[in-house]
Amino acid sequence: MDPNPIVHVVDDDDSFRRALGGLLGASGYEVALYASAREFLENLSPASRGCILLDVQMPGLSGPELQSRLKIAECPMPIIFLSGHADVPITVRTMKAGAEDFLCKPVPREDLVRAVEDALSKSLVRQRQRERLRTLRSLVATLTPRENEVFNLIARGRLNKQIAYDLGTSERTIKAHRHAVMEKLKARSLAELVSIAEQLGTVRSAPD
Repeated sequence: MDPNPIVHVVDDDDSFRRALGGLLGASGYEVALYASAREFLENLSPASRGCILLDVQMPGLSGPELQSRLKIAECPMPIIFLSGHADVPITVRTMKAGAEDFLCKPVPREDLVRAVEDALSKSLVRQRQRERLRTLRSLVATLTPRENEVFNLIARGRLNKQIAYDLGTSERTIKAHRHAVMEKLKARSLAELVSIAEQLGTVRSAPD
């Protein structure tokens, strides 16, 4: 588990917010409390990590409105919605928009802990994926323009002789470029090279 995941509790009900913070703290989680969506946004940074427990109805910016803003900002933290009453339309809307869970107050401790644990696990996976992409992008940035062309064509399944024809050069030259691409991207096989391209969105994976 991430050494510093934080459960961000955003709820305008002071007593509920503090009670939730105490319960989560007693369960071993690091907790940050916010009385409004705007307070949360003011404290949000690219380094923020963990998950968000978000009240649906709050003065000013509502929970779903904050969810929309975070989605636009590409905030990777999973969101667990909290509501004082079951509201099917809101539940469907927030889940379709990517919420991890929707819990009704009062939340049983075991349900809360389960939801938080699941969300933090997903948060860690997303964090590692982002780090992997940053690493891959930095490696691709070391390719020369011609190596980048060769990389893209290899990833699309083109053979060395086809690439040589496409780029108006010799197959021997393409082999040299291909070797350089494999070295720079630290790919041990063609399959790994194609996987790198798929992760970066250069090519799409083949359908099952």
